[in-house]
Amino acid sequence: MHKEPVTRELFDQVMVPNYAPGSIIPVRGEGSRIWDQEGREFVDLQGGIAVSCLGHSHPGLLSALHDQAEKIWHLSNVMTNEPALRLAKSLCDLTFAERVFFANSGGEANEAAFKLVRRYAWEHHGPEKNEIISFKGAFHGRTLFTVSVGGQPKYLEGFEPAPGGIHHAEFNDLESVKKLISKEKTCAIVVEPIQGEGGVMPGDPEFLKGLRELCDEHDALLVFDEVQSGAGRTGHMYAYQMYNVTPDILTSAKGLGGGFPVAAMLTTAHVAKSLGVGTHGSTYGGNALACAVAQKVVDTISQPDILKGVKARSDRLCKGMMDIGERYGVFSEVRGAGLLLGCVLTEKWQGKAKDFLNAGLDEGVMVLVAGANVVRLAPSLIIPESDIDDALERFEKAVKKLTA
Repeated sequence: MHKEPVTRELFDQVMVPNYAPGSIIPVRGEGSRIWDQEGREFVDLQGGIAVSCLGHSHPGLLSALHDQAEKIWHLSNVMTNEPALRLAKSLCDLTFAERVFFANSGGEANEAAFKLVRRYAWEHHGPEKNEIISFKGAFHGRTLFTVSVGGQPKYLEGFEPAPGGIHHAEFNDLESVKKLISKEKTCAIVVEPIQGEGGVMPGDPEFLKGLRELCDEHDALLVFDEVQSGAGRTGHMYAYQMYNVTPDILTSAKGLGGGFPVAAMLTTAHVAKSLGVGTHGSTYGGNALACAVAQKVVDTISQPDILKGVKARSDRLCKGMMDIGERYGVFSEVRGAGLLLGCVLTEKWQGKAKDFLNAGLDEGVMVLVAGANVVRLAPSLIIPESDIDDALERFEKAVKKLTA
């Protein structure tokens, strides 16, 4: 059968137009390098938006997928499976958690978390205690509930009426939270320890500690959305460990499967009781294939030398980007933690982050944006140092051309 060539034009003919992908169609990846249909090579600092934490075609992930594919792909939640139980046990051993719920995406893990906090409050305190406090600039997913808890109104436009009982405070401003919180009505505070889509904005340690205290005082649960900051990204298994602030519920996805769709909501045995039989579910959540791959990811990234290596790579990348920023007057700071970094554009270049992404592609390096004023980097946690140097060299060429 004759196959039609696959081109970027085909996207416009067959896909819903909610994305605007670039003209390049990657067809192969190995480690931190990607090749497109024409055989052009790129150094990947996007990491699939903090997903491909072990790069592309990682031998360990390939073999985990292959081994499980020959055994069992999918059952249903009428039965459990070995990979799901092993993975849940590993996540409990590595974190504060005692119970795990599996889903397929960060949005789904957050949806489960937000339903759980309401149900917990309903069971323990009554139906009036149903309000959620989250933050401006936050991103928690694209379902109607998660996009309402998120703090970026543009993503809700045209989809109202939104679920009620949600208030948005100012990130890193404890006073703004105190004005909204109440013992009678607040069931939870939801926060990204490092705001990802909101511009790679790290939470202030005192602010996050203060949120924990406010929750304790007001009988509210603290939810950490670690979809982007988790799974080794900061050089800690989860960012809450870096901050020394323990939430009641934590959500994980993106890097958890290294590119295979899988997500988890982690919580304590006490809080988990509120999601009793029949209260929530997911057809594919806890799928044997996904859990087998995620197990290999977790076993790999939780090794102390891998987590230490994240720090070294982070320092190298930060320094390189700051040097470029200073030489060409484009970045005022590089912020974030580990390999979740945001290069903040100087006043002169405000609003032009996408131009840097495009200029980078022309020189064979893939970077991301986080809003219009931040160039975001989220490469593989094991990217070779030589690839970092190569990427920096290519990115400098791009910046040189852009600023000429």
